[in-house]
Amino acid sequence: MTGSFVTLNPRYVNMTDINFSNPSAGRDSGESSGSSASGPLPSGFGETRWDIIELLFFAYRDFVGDADQELEAFGFGRAHHRVLHFVHRYPGLKVADLLDVLRITKQSLGRVLKQLLDEGYILQRTGNNDRRQRLLFATAKGEALVAKLAGLQTDRINRALREISPAGADAVRAFLRAMIDHDDPDKVLEIILKPGNPTAKE
Repeated sequence: MTGSFVTLNPRYVNMTDINFSNPSAGRDSGESSGSSASGPLPSGFGETRWDIIELLFFAYRDFVGDADQELEAFGFGRAHHRVLHFVHRYPGLKVADLLDVLRITKQSLGRVLKQLLDEGYILQRTGNNDRRQRLLFATAKGEALVAKLAGLQTDRINRALREISPAGADAVRAFLRAMIDHDDPDKVLEIILKPGNPTAKE
């Protein structure tokens, strides 16, 4: 599939949402397939930030890679990690809100939740006021796994922060917050960005 681009549904991503298109379609026969990769962007985009793009790629790769190795021993993947993380951090999280946070399909979440429920990492309760609601809680087993994964990732963060000043750490937080779309925040993001929350520190 060399020379194809992958287009993802911007909100809910599943394998069925991946569409491949041929970037050479509609080009003149004399135009090389790689000419647009480093060429100028349309007016208004400015200079391409290859430096930040690639640093983010490798930082993310190694950040999640620390947890990936641990998860593999349990037969889990990154989706399991994300579900466990947010259920642990926000006890009583509704399935509908978790879908908004993860932005994956209901079918994908269902498969991951079933495995975590069956293996005793998460438990599900009905809402007190609305019996149709499904509220999610981490069990002691789930909390222990989240703590282990968070410890691995915290070690990497702390190693990186030792290389910069306290003011630099604040700049990192501000940069990450600025990278997040705030136009239509989900309930968890609203909590994270709420004034007074350490992650909301400017």
